[in-house]
Amino acid sequence: MDANSRRKEVLNHIIKTDVPLSASALAKTFNVSRQVIVGDVALLRAEGHEIMATARGYLFSKVQESSQFIGRIACQHASEETTAELYTIVDLGATIVNVIVEHKIYGEITGNLNLSTREDVDLFMERLHASKTKLLSNLTDGLHLHTLACRDQCHFEEVKLALKKSEFLY
Repeated sequence: MDANSRRKEVLNHIIKTDVPLSASALAKTFNVSRQVIVGDVALLRAEGHEIMATARGYLFSKVQESSQFIGRIACQHASEETTAELYTIVDLGATIVNVIVEHKIYGEITGNLNLSTREDVDLFMERLHASKTKLLSNLTDGLHLHTLACRDQCHFEEVKLALKKSEFLY
């Protein structure tokens, strides 16, 4: 299979699934290295395909295709409160699409999250701790934005209210 055909098939695999596909799993499927898949996905994204890279693997971004309400919130809290903040959001049925910080040198830095359940949050936090990496919000004294996907605007306001009551909202 040539590289262009493989990229088309990689894209089809990602589009057809509702669960994240890791680069390693795709590499096994196509009998290539993980790095080849990472390069393929980079090229697909450069072509304009909405592929999100999450901690669990690649997903096709369905946010823009859906009828969900997409909103942004500003939060600020200590690192040790991150799990509670994320649980507050997903327990109400919203999806945390990403986290955004405004860096004084680099400008806006976005990290794709796509967290919808406590299991997603737990896995994210486990990987964070295992990698000994710091949260993006550590760059900005805990101040960060989240893009949320909610059923509608009323649902979004409900999530904001819960975050305000928990003192996570900036």
